[in-house]
Amino acid sequence: MASPMFEKIALVGIGLIGSSLARVIRREGLARHIAIATRSASTLKRAEELGLGDSYTTEAKEAVGDADLIIVSVPVGSSGEVAAEIAPALKKGAILTDVGSTKASVIAQIEPHVPEGVHFIPGHPLAGTEKSGPDAGFADLFENR
Repeated sequence: MASPMFEKIALVGIGLIGSSLARVIRREGLARHIAIATRSASTLKRAEELGLGDSYTTEAKEAVGDADLIIVSVPVGSSGEVAAEIAPALKKGAILTDVGSTKASVIAQIEPHVPEGVHFIPGHPLAGTEKSGPDAGFADLFENR
């Protein structure tokens, strides 16, 4: 088996998009470690029951420590608050991206908090369903998207 692309990927938010990413990361062996953060203890518990990650926390700052890739999967209005929280824990050389459905507002919220040496690459999943939560995700969500 080939070496994983990343040592550690942190998923901040574990709804439909975040849980789908966790599943495809695991299936494709893209990371040695998947760290999951979400504010809701019940959502975090469910993510753990589903085996979506390797570590779980309600503290986003804790999840992103030493992560090579950080994917912010929160409602777009919360992006700035999350960015401010995780900024001190982001390591130099890390890639920070988001899966928000809008870009101008998310960039305006996140960019001021990105430390020097961290690569912010705004993203958009171009995929989704009407369902939400960690149970709604599936590894094939992004195929042919």
